[in-house]
Amino acid sequence: MTNNDILRRIRYAFDIKDNTMVDIFALADYQVTAAQVSAWLKKEEDDDFITMKDRELAAFLNGFISFRRGKREGAAPKPETHLTNNMVFQKLRIALNLKADDILAVFEQVDLPLSHHELSAFFRKPSHKNYRECKDQILRNFLLGIQRQMRPESSGH
Repeated sequence: MTNNDILRRIRYAFDIKDNTMVDIFALADYQVTAAQVSAWLKKEEDDDFITMKDRELAAFLNGFISFRRGKREGAAPKPETHLTNNMVFQKLRIALNLKADDILAVFEQVDLPLSHHELSAFFRKPSHKNYRECKDQILRNFLLGIQRQMRPESSGH
């Protein structure tokens, strides 16, 4: 999954307007313009499309955590310059304040049952022997499940 795709899916699932997207970046002390946000949300074929860098998505996700849970005291965390799907998954878990059972329920909605052990492996340090890389399919299904929870009219059920 591309960073742009992740941003588009989060925006759609939570029905976030462009100006609110700019505000979310600002919560992470990261300044962007509405034009930048618009370019990131466009499809790859569009002439105005701009590829979103890891640092930009990390800033958005950090801001999204503050947006959903309230801004913490002190300086905003610095956005990472390299993101993995595991890191994206972890930031979304924090932003949405999800416990393991909540996440497993999200995966049940998209007919992708996981065990507690499989799930916890995604949130381990990469050096841990039971660490498991979060593949695109897992992250895509998680975002789809969240979308179905947040926008039940879009689930097609």
